[in-house]
Amino acid sequence: MTVNMSKGQQVSLTKRGGGGLSLVRMGLGWDAVKKRGLFGSRSQSIDLDASALLFDGGGNLVDAVWFRQLRSKDGSVQHTGDNLTGDGDGDDESIIVDLSRVPPAVTQIVFTVNSFTGQDFSQIENAFCRLVDETNGDELARYDLTGSGRHNAQIMAKVSRGGGGGWTMTAIGGIGNGRTFQDLLPATVPFL
Repeated sequence: MTVNMSKGQQVSLTKRGGGGLSLVRMGLGWDAVKKRGLFGSRSQSIDLDASALLFDGGGNLVDAVWFRQLRSKDGSVQHTGDNLTGDGDGDDESIIVDLSRVPPAVTQIVFTVNSFTGQDFSQIENAFCRLVDETNGDELARYDLTGSGRHNAQIMAKVSRGGGGGWTMTAIGGIGNGRTFQDLLPATVPFL
């Protein structure tokens, strides 16, 4: 059963039958708005990039997984590859997190999206992020990246380690600007 999330909403990452999830995938999907021209509409390529930023309890960036580093140093977080256009159905980019292998010092994983080609969100439609139980393919939560605007980056969601080792997901939907996660880092800190 999917939970359609809104900004600030939180969902526990506990399996329906009890116990915590161990392997999750954060999927990102989008389509480019067709450009209207003199001879009709034409498609454009928009390169959105999903990143996972790993923070410790003090709010320090420990590691980052993005198109230039597809695997965390400890191997617990894996980016499946860079989609340069958004073409196709379903998830255009995915980041798989083995929650059971995330180092204890990492308390939060923040997922961001940036337009590497610089287009703003007014040129993007059908954008979403979703969390999937990778062990069975069940979609657990979905967050539509609504609110077209002049921003070209967004802090999508975070997965946080709670007391007792359980994890929760929070939809953030914070807007920002920048072509890579490094540009967006100052806007990310208030959401930790």
